[in-house]
Amino acid sequence: FRRVLFRSGVAVPFRYGTVQVEITVSGGAIVAVAPLQMPSRDRHSARISQIAGPMLEKMALDAQSARIDVISGATYTSLAYRKSLQSAIDQAGI
Repeated sequence: FRRVLFRSGVAVPFRYGTVQVEITVSGGAIVAVAPLQMPSRDRHSARISQIAGPMLEKMALDAQSARIDVISGATYTSLAYRKSLQSAIDQAGI
């Protein structure tokens, strides 16, 4: 039986909205990253979140860390995602 942890990162507000993610950790590995908040203040921000969110999630799972690339056209969202993700990882102690 593996212990499963859920840890929410800090909410990171920025010009276009707020990013906050939650990680699921099992066996010392990040097995899921879920967006709790993504920018959706206007259509443009919502569209960027729809595109960038899954890409950032995949990069985080592949890297098993917050050392992920910034997505062109979603720079602020990417940076806020990394900050929230790092916060969740720190809380999980991995």
